[in-house]
Amino acid sequence: MSVHLNHTIMPARNRDETAAFLVDLLGLEPAPVYGPFRVVTLGNDVSIDVVEAGEELPSLHYAFLVSEDEFDRIWGRIKERGLTFWADPHHQQEGRINTHDGGRGLYWSDPNGHNLEIITVPYGGA
Repeated sequence: MSVHLNHTIMPARNRDETAAFLVDLLGLEPAPVYGPFRVVTLGNDVSIDVVEAGEELPSLHYAFLVSEDEFDRIWGRIKERGLTFWADPHHQQEGRINTHDGGRGLYWSDPNGHNLEIITVPYGGA
């Protein structure tokens, strides 16, 4: 059997709010409860298991590979909600997207300060 990522845990100040934020912006199915988690399932059968973790959280990075159409829809939802977005992971190029590797990408923050990213082409091109 080859190795596949099954899930990762995302710490949150508010589990339900964070899961709803991800589901809404990424256009995903509602996240069911499993034990202490809200399970946000992605298209490749990997899940982000959101767990309530208190006020002090590390800032983590989550990158999502999306199609061109999905990129447009997600970017549209980001703009509709008035969220700030950047072309770079250090948040220096506000209000811009990047075109690395022949695709498009952008970064934005979730309510916990996690650095979220959507890209249409994997790093290094495809």
